[in-house]
Amino acid sequence: FGVTPLMLWQQMTKHYTNISVQTAGNNIRDAKGMKLNLNIRDVRLQSSANSKGTIGSLDATISWTSDGIKQSVQNAIPVLGPFVTNSVTTHPADGTIELKGMLDNITAKPVVAGNGLELQIVSFNALGFTMPKESVQSTLNDFTAQFTKNYPLGIHADSVQVTDTGVQAHFSTQNASIPNDNTNDPCFAHL
Repeated sequence: FGVTPLMLWQQMTKHYTNISVQTAGNNIRDAKGMKLNLNIRDVRLQSSANSKGTIGSLDATISWTSDGIKQSVQNAIPVLGPFVTNSVTTHPADGTIELKGMLDNITAKPVVAGNGLELQIVSFNALGFTMPKESVQSTLNDFTAQFTKNYPLGIHADSVQVTDTGVQAHFSTQNASIPNDNTNDPCFAHL
């Protein structure tokens, strides 16, 4: 327990000490089965020429279920999605996930890369045809980038681990400036 300022006081001073958000786990962007637990601390709304204020820290834990990964891959590859991935199995002991389809089998290791996550191919088997590993890796990189990169405020991936139920990642940022109206970012339009 600790002393938390009343909401009315925070509204008057435009200093919000702690904001917590938890999503239902339906999706984040187009990633199905993704759940977000978000903690934002020390938000100060003070407009200047360059920003609307600052955020002291933001910590986010993102959980992505095996079934959600399967659905997301299937949706990302119209018509062929179910042939490419009809099951996803996690292997926490070696930190890999296995995507099995009717025509292929991919074992990949989720890793932090740049500001987001990537699925690095450990092994790849395609039944009946040859495809360069580099092409498949490039496709996987594009796939994960659309869900885990280009977040605002300098939010970046810190860690990722494979669990019994899917993949869990931690994202964060510190001392971030809230963009002003010049950025046209809908996330911050009504602050």
